[in-house]
Amino acid sequence: MAQSIVLGGNGAQRVELPLGMAARHGLIAGATGTGKTVTLQVMAEGFARRGVPVFAVDAKGDLSGVAAAGGPHPEIDRRKALIGLDDHQLRGCPTLLWDVFGERGHPVRTTVSDMGPDILSTLLDLNETQTGIMYACFAVADDEGLLLLDLKDLRSLLAFMSANAATLRERYGNISAASVGAIQRRLLVLEQQGVDRFFGEPALALADLMQRDFSGHGVISLLDGEKLLRESPALYTACMLWLLSELFEELPEAGDLDAPRLVLFIDEAHLLFSNLPRQLEDRISQVFRLIRSKGVGIFLVTQSPKDVPEAVLGQLGTRVQHALRAYTPRDQALIRSIAAGMRNDHGLDLPRVVQDLGVGEALVSVLDDDGVPTSVAAVTVAPPESRIGPLADAERETRRRQSPMAGRYDHPVDRESAFELLRERAEQAAARAERAAEEKAAADREAREKAADARRAPRQRASNRQSMAEAFMKSTLRSVGRSLGSRLVRGLLGSLVK
Repeated sequence: MAQSIVLGGNGAQRVELPLGMAARHGLIAGATGTGKTVTLQVMAEGFARRGVPVFAVDAKGDLSGVAAAGGPHPEIDRRKALIGLDDHQLRGCPTLLWDVFGERGHPVRTTVSDMGPDILSTLLDLNETQTGIMYACFAVADDEGLLLLDLKDLRSLLAFMSANAATLRERYGNISAASVGAIQRRLLVLEQQGVDRFFGEPALALADLMQRDFSGHGVISLLDGEKLLRESPALYTACMLWLLSELFEELPEAGDLDAPRLVLFIDEAHLLFSNLPRQLEDRISQVFRLIRSKGVGIFLVTQSPKDVPEAVLGQLGTRVQHALRAYTPRDQALIRSIAAGMRNDHGLDLPRVVQDLGVGEALVSVLDDDGVPTSVAAVTVAPPESRIGPLADAERETRRRQSPMAGRYDHPVDRESAFELLRERAEQAAARAERAAEEKAAADREAREKAADARRAPRQRASNRQSMAEAFMKSTLRSVGRSLGSRLVRGLLGSLVK
């Protein structure tokens, strides 16, 4: 197999990208409508033909034609003759279709745990205090043995932390109910946007993005970005950051390879770096610098090189610059700065050339076999072998049904995780509280009944029973009284009678 990819030519020279330099990353830039998508398509085809798996974002839906054979066209014939392409064939590439929402391709999922607090905080646009709570949330999950798989797991854990803030404060710091509430509201917004479908299981296995077909060709995995970029650009950013992070952490070291293990094309790359905290931007720069040793090449696709931070831009060895227009002094300054960053051994008036490039033309500079940037050349981009334009909906559905991934990710799995465990704990706590309340109520009833019995019982009275001495004395006194009374009566009457 050839060890380079033909990018374009101008009749006098042909520019080719050595496969061994593809892991040094690259940039495809230019104004809208200048041919960036076709350039991406040509490069993806070239890698796939040479056995390199490709992951690409289909930002507008028109890259899916890479799965079908192209048709004859005079412009294709012209470019073939200009560049000298003798082995050009009209054919498609083995392609897998993916979609975060599961509508136009196989679902793409990851777990909340795999996303991590940094990227998740970026997705939710959290401030510093809220980000700290997110870090505490992941720490609590680890300490409590709770799996965070989907958004309901995260919501449940946040509610648990808010309810037990006083207990957790000593170990994890202050957990403000207001901050927890703000995070919960942002999660609710994500759910309304359908983002909750991105979190869960089965999670995407990286191995499924790094496949070859039976002919040894690399499989092109296309992520449908049309709806994703339109409705949830923040999720798109988080998805790309997660993918880069997973590749960096999971793939073993490979050193310098003759060809990459995987090549990524990230369209709308400016979103990758928009409003990122400094810490995360530094981490991305580090990933770009070190991931090449894992055998992964990354090509950013955007309108202007200025969309990319300097620390990352300096690591992009291959440059394909399509036309830019200078309508303002600021635009002119930008074009001059782009020209100044290119090696120009042939004395081209690069600021003028950049503005005069036609559709499908570009200034191209690659790394040679020694890793040295070649002098920039103005070329016509090679024509693709596959179809220019999108697949029809019926074609997409047919390929999805016939895909080797069919059924693997279609149905979500909801195994026991933080939501279920915390609910079980809450139910057990509620049952214990109910039993304690019942026992206390029973004890209170018993106490009240005893008190009532005590109130109803008669008071203790002195005994009415008389001793024998008392009875004798009382009987004697009564007898004496009666006798004395009788004598008095008799005496009284007797005196009256006399």
